[in-house]
Amino acid sequence: MTRALKVAVQMDPMDTVNIDGDSTFALMLEAQARGHAMWHYEVRHMALREGVSKPHGGKREERLFAQARPVTVERVRGAHYTFGEPVQLDLGSMDVVLMRQDPPFDMAYITATHLLEHIQPGTLIVNNPAAVRNAPEKLLVTHFPDLMPPTLITWDIEAIRSFRAEYKDIIVKPLFGNGGAGVFRIKPDDENLASLLEMHFARSREPLMIQRYEASVRQGDKRVILVDGEPMGAVNRVPAAGEARSNMHVGGRPEKSPLTARDREICAAIGPLLREQGMIFVGIDVIGDYLTEINVTSPTGLQEIARFDGVHIEKAIWDNIEAKTRK
Repeated sequence: MTRALKVAVQMDPMDTVNIDGDSTFALMLEAQARGHAMWHYEVRHMALREGVSKPHGGKREERLFAQARPVTVERVRGAHYTFGEPVQLDLGSMDVVLMRQDPPFDMAYITATHLLEHIQPGTLIVNNPAAVRNAPEKLLVTHFPDLMPPTLITWDIEAIRSFRAEYKDIIVKPLFGNGGAGVFRIKPDDENLASLLEMHFARSREPLMIQRYEASVRQGDKRVILVDGEPMGAVNRVPAAGEARSNMHVGGRPEKSPLTARDREICAAIGPLLREQGMIFVGIDVIGDYLTEINVTSPTGLQEIARFDGVHIEKAIWDNIEAKTRK
């Protein structure tokens, strides 16, 4: 029998959770069902203290703390969580930290990954913060060019114009965004590309990702969940009429979708790298035959897959976490 684990959940505020769709909520329910104790905190409540004395003398060390609260959860709308009294939680005393705050993948996000590295390897962090830092979803995918549609990442406006001249119908998206925010389809006759680029680069020093538009997105943008590099299930997300984005919070319709031979081929290609880098819970996006993103920050899709297929992937995630903590 697996011992009860101490689990710190680093995430967004609990009152923002959608209990019908949030994957972190599904993970928390499963952890609680297994008898694990949980604490909730936000990134802004973290603090790294250097030079802390040990209780019985000896070499001074750094300690990573968070103002956290014990938390219990239940699937009750409007009353889905209960907090205990706030505590100064030593994150290094935890068995597991779930790093589940949503992007954007900005310097605050990157700083949090650096802080969490201080408590490794004594604490298992899901996903490995160094690997997450080195693999934001729209960049990790570029290591698998044979699986991707034609793609450009650049600051160079002339390079973007040249790409558009070659492929005509393109998708323009911010490199470190999430949830479909700031994603545009530029059709061959669209005259707004120059204005869009001016607006983006006036507000940001980050490059853009440009991809060939894949018409098969009208049949859906599939989210495939991998656990420790192995595909466990999928859900298709169909864009609403008049919408280029398939993200569910902008109107995408989830539907049942089995894993195809091509999905398994893609997973077999990327799985070994995910395993090697400590990426336990990953969601990839597949449009037609093409891999478009590898989501490692706070992937979603668990509850939708459970509703359509009856497969509770959160159980496989916790099986994997428990096995790793036993080691």
